[in-house]
Amino acid sequence: MVNYKEEIAKIIAGQVSELSEEDALELVEIPQDPAMGDYAFPCFRLAKLLRKAPQSIAADIAQAIADQPLFEKVEQVNAYVNMFLSKEMYTRSTLEEAMDGENFGKTNVGDGKLVIVEYSSPNIAKPFHIGHIRSTVIGNSINLIYRALGYKVRRLNHVGDYGTQFGKMIVAYRHWGNEQDVKDNPITTLLGYYTKFHVEAEKHPELDDEARKAFADLEKGQEEEVKLWQWFREESMKEFNRVYKMLDIEFDEVDGESFYSDKMQRFIDELKEKGLLEESRGAQIVDLEAYGMPPALITKSDGSTLYCTRDIATAVYRKETYDFYKNIYVVASQQNLYFQQWMKVVELLGYDWVKDCIHVPFGMVSLEDGTMSTRAGRVVFLEDVLNKAVEKTREIIAEKNPDADESFVDDVAHQVGIGAVIFQELSNNKIKDYVFKWDKVLNFDGETGPYVQYTHARCASVLRKAGEETVAKARNLDEVDFSYLNSDSAYALTRLLYALPQTVVEAGEKFEPSIITRHIVNIAQAYNRFYHDEHILSENEEERVAKVALTIAAKNGIRNGLALLGMKAPERM
Repeated sequence: MVNYKEEIAKIIAGQVSELSEEDALELVEIPQDPAMGDYAFPCFRLAKLLRKAPQSIAADIAQAIADQPLFEKVEQVNAYVNMFLSKEMYTRSTLEEAMDGENFGKTNVGDGKLVIVEYSSPNIAKPFHIGHIRSTVIGNSINLIYRALGYKVRRLNHVGDYGTQFGKMIVAYRHWGNEQDVKDNPITTLLGYYTKFHVEAEKHPELDDEARKAFADLEKGQEEEVKLWQWFREESMKEFNRVYKMLDIEFDEVDGESFYSDKMQRFIDELKEKGLLEESRGAQIVDLEAYGMPPALITKSDGSTLYCTRDIATAVYRKETYDFYKNIYVVASQQNLYFQQWMKVVELLGYDWVKDCIHVPFGMVSLEDGTMSTRAGRVVFLEDVLNKAVEKTREIIAEKNPDADESFVDDVAHQVGIGAVIFQELSNNKIKDYVFKWDKVLNFDGETGPYVQYTHARCASVLRKAGEETVAKARNLDEVDFSYLNSDSAYALTRLLYALPQTVVEAGEKFEPSIITRHIVNIAQAYNRFYHDEHILSENEEERVAKVALTIAAKNGIRNGLALLGMKAPERM
């Protein structure tokens, strides 16, 4: 796609000999108000360089570049040079890119470099609740964005399958467990055990000692503890995989903290050798006071390991195994300090590549009556949310399409219902906390996923009505008269389509899927304005072909944008 900012920078630098192309490029702007041009060049910084008033400089530049074929109009407004591109040239070059339905929006800035994205990472034997959706769908979208940018991505699900909580679960099962109950309803039953343990431990503190011993025995490989732990893990993964299937999310590797249990001693020894390990109340720590942080705990007083030890081992293993370009962790903002701590320890060990380990934080989810708590059993199961969204959507689709085939209704209900939940999660800046409300999640009005999906289906409907012959002509841009796409609504849509590839780049740089979400809402709104303002299927064949070409481009842009969020784009709704 033509980089108009770069082209404009070359033109202006060619007129101002004292200005380099790089400096000119830094100054070129895109005005918020389209009435001020497609691009603008402020001349304030040139006043000292050229020893002239900014307004005078702007007037000289405007006059000098006005005849360039790139521009339809150039005008000086105060200290700005406002440039209006040739609409027909701009529209043609944009549609040339957008007609490539498979690749529109993609670039190759990654050049095949390997990026690891760790996301979802639920805890074994605990519910896959609504709080897990943030890491799951944000991480999946970052994976999809980085693939679109030309990176090779390895998707990792680092499940929480180790730690003191498993000592508690083992003890709870021994005291109150029933094998058949676990087989019949594993997660709910195990949650009940975990909740009961904390209630009983308030009255009987010795249960905590029993749990610590059970975990220590697990680390030592005691047969009974290992057998129970493996069973809990297998039953949990069955539940998790059912939800991943609903979300159409896959991983290249599912490992757990337990995978690194035999890889930690190396780093404990390295810390000792470098004089970084200190004893504190029987525990082993790394003092980080000099870096403005509390100490990092490496081992407990009973010798058992902690998250920090395992994450150090995990990072080194990934670097040595995959030699990653970036190692991205999509983990809640509550863990900000923790990530700073263990990454500092890795740095102190001399692994300078730790700068390529990136924590992508996100805000927390709470219920209307307070924060979710697994210990208290106060959670909303993610599977229930997804099923309810699909069911509500099925009712809406069936009502609007009373004669529709049942399999069609089911298929669209799944795509739109699941999409509604994903879109709602990705529609706001990821760092913001939010309160989970059923009515908001399942609200299909306004700037929502169903609205964008419906716009895609509207584009598909226009193309079906246009017929194969017209669509074929529209795809051959040599058959298109671009003078029919000069209206304000057509050009506004074209500008948004042109911006899609750079929007994907920006979303990748900021690890922020909501940038894409907002952009495809804007494309959908712009297409709907075009649809209402223009008679697309005109009796005039040349006009009809041109407007169908823009419809194809809009459909491709919306579909590919939705795909980067992990959503489907229905052809009919």
